[in-house]
Amino acid sequence: MKNLKTKNILILFAFIAMFSCADDFIDVPSLDENSEDFFNSEEQYQEALIAAYDYLQATAQQVQVGEIASDNTLAGGESATDTPGIQEIDDMIHTPVNPILRNIWTWMYTGVNRTNYIMEFQNKIEDFPGKTSVLAQTRFLRAFYYFELVKWFGDVPLVLDKRMKFGDQFNVDRTPRDLIYKQIVDDLSYAVANLPYTQSQTGRITKGAAEALLGKAYLYWAEQPWSKIELSELSDSEKFSKAATALENVINNGPYQLLPSATAPLMWENDYENNIESVFEIQYSDVDGGSYGCFECLEGNYAVGFNGPRGYVGPVFDFGYSFNVPTQDVVDAFEDGDIRLDYSILDMQKWLSENPTASYDADAGYEQTGYFNRKYIARLGDKNIPDAALTNPNNYRAIRYADVLLMAAEALNRGSISDDRARGYLNEVRNRATLANVITSGANLTNDIYKERRVELVGEGHRFFDLVRTGKAAGTIPDFQAGKHELFPIPIEEIELSGNRWQQNPGY
Repeated sequence: MKNLKTKNILILFAFIAMFSCADDFIDVPSLDENSEDFFNSEEQYQEALIAAYDYLQATAQQVQVGEIASDNTLAGGESATDTPGIQEIDDMIHTPVNPILRNIWTWMYTGVNRTNYIMEFQNKIEDFPGKTSVLAQTRFLRAFYYFELVKWFGDVPLVLDKRMKFGDQFNVDRTPRDLIYKQIVDDLSYAVANLPYTQSQTGRITKGAAEALLGKAYLYWAEQPWSKIELSELSDSEKFSKAATALENVINNGPYQLLPSATAPLMWENDYENNIESVFEIQYSDVDGGSYGCFECLEGNYAVGFNGPRGYVGPVFDFGYSFNVPTQDVVDAFEDGDIRLDYSILDMQKWLSENPTASYDADAGYEQTGYFNRKYIARLGDKNIPDAALTNPNNYRAIRYADVLLMAAEALNRGSISDDRARGYLNEVRNRATLANVITSGANLTNDIYKERRVELVGEGHRFFDLVRTGKAAGTIPDFQAGKHELFPIPIEEIELSGNRWQQNPGY
């Protein structure tokens, strides 16, 4: 984390050297025989917690690929063979042999393992002043990593309060998604009860972040038309109700608000990180580290550098590798007069006409549309040594207040709780974009909320999962096969390492 991480960078490196990432779920190197001597002070718990935070930064790839998998963007890149794993996901031809999907599995389980390491030794010291806060932040992080896993892969092995070691794969099954969500809710509920709305150190998890993710988890847990198995003790209406409660707690009690229309275009600039609209923000820095062979080691947000235009020279922006390019379809989804279009999507032809000294290589790259993700492309002045693509300091705004308002609107509407409040939250977001109020209700209001989520959150990695969880992916995402592509395949290496104990997801 930028403020958290830079103050503790040497400690963190020492800890990571002792507890490094693994190549797969179960092959996580255990600490040496003296590792149980570690948790002997609050400082050591904090060091372990910093290491657990570290794998939030690895989610930059998930954000980028989650957008590419949807109808919002194309893979792009240099050619049809540039990063084949991403190209396959874009074309919906991915298989269990896909390095991008294995990265996601591995990195999120590494995050889980780091949180479980703390929980395994949570009672090593009976008490210290910051212990409850450490455990609350740890449990939020564990919930976040499992939430990513269940979003991408569905049923996944659930291991709690102990490190995953070699051999565990022979004794643990894939856990039904309902039980994964139940654990996510339990962890987040603990975090909500034990964290403040503001932290003294920027980047630490807050009560608002925990409430927002709790509401989001309930929303994802509710009715999913593609899921045939329900083990939950809660009805879908109860899940929508609990989602609405958690999200309205953020709205009514948290310190957040929408940035005004005049300021909103600056939201993704480095000077506006951790602003009043940011509920949960993943911190990045320009500290050197990592390489093209170790993206999970990066301190910078690699996706920002990869999303920009090739060969660009001119004001404001910097060059990039032309991945994750918006489609004409998403550009056309914006209503006339919506100010978000200009600050969400960079139209290069329009930009060049307004900036005659600017240029870029329009003929370079694959699947180029002339549009780029303006929210997350490199700006001039971002660190460019040794590699601008690997050291970009731009934070990822993982949960914004606008997202909270739209999730609350959806929960209130789909849960048949209050269309009046749902419209109010939806119209707050629309009014900030200088658009008129909607006056719909029922199913029409549901569709208006879905449309608003697309244009408000374009480029932020949510679209694919929104389409899947609402049963709208088939027929919307090109080449999406119902009954298969709602989930991604378990990496083949993990199936084999389990002794083929784990069944593959349907269709793969």
